[in-house]
Amino acid sequence: MTQQIPSTEPELARVRNFRDVGGLPTADGRRVRHGVLFRSGHLAHATEEDAAFLASLGLHTIFDFRNSADQKLEGPDVELPGVRNVNLPLSDPADGAGFWKMVRDGEIEQLREVLGDGKGADRMIVSYRTIITERTAEHTRVLRSLAEDSVPALMHCAAGKDRAGLSIAVTLLALGVEREAIVADYLESNAKHRRYKVYRSGSSSAGYSPEVMELLSPLFEARAEYLAAAFETIEETWGGVEAYLEQGLGVTPEIRERLRGRLLD
Repeated sequence: MTQQIPSTEPELARVRNFRDVGGLPTADGRRVRHGVLFRSGHLAHATEEDAAFLASLGLHTIFDFRNSADQKLEGPDVELPGVRNVNLPLSDPADGAGFWKMVRDGEIEQLREVLGDGKGADRMIVSYRTIITERTAEHTRVLRSLAEDSVPALMHCAAGKDRAGLSIAVTLLALGVEREAIVADYLESNAKHRRYKVYRSGSSSAGYSPEVMELLSPLFEARAEYLAAAFETIEETWGGVEAYLEQGLGVTPEIRERLRGRLLD
């Protein structure tokens, strides 16, 4: 039996961006059930108290969308008793390992070259579009798993903003959640206490300069334009959400109905 989650958000010491997705409205007047779908940043640094809270949620499955480079950097998720851990990388480690080393080293000239003049935001938009078009098998597995038995579930990546944000958005689309509510939930990752913390390498000075922070801001912000690019890609590639779900992801009306039965009030 799923624990009733209190309405106040827990203060987790070493897990960023945690929240219950429950309460979001669907177009037909229903709401996402509380206590069945959660999202967060990675769980690798969870304290004992954090782990105890997560264990109290009665989770069936944790979906970890980090790649091998992320896991090498941050470590594996804390293990919770009786919880199935599913790793479904939504990005290629080769795309990011060298880049994130450059970020942590604070290489200003290189950062200007790859992130300046709007390139940082462009990088994020391309990433969102690519995940939608190239990671259909992963999103299919998530939705089918949720429809079958994998709830309560928690979805996370490193920051809980982009890869987890997209996976949550795809799930909410399948549930028929109102588009404005999906965007609003996505943008909650911008709250200061939710933001992913990037630490400089030991060979560098303690903090980032204002210029570096400005260059990095497109990477650490949840921007409506990023999610809009994902939605636009669905329209451009499949012609709409219904075709995307059925043709792109193989999620039939029967699967969607089971999904709605598990996740909606």
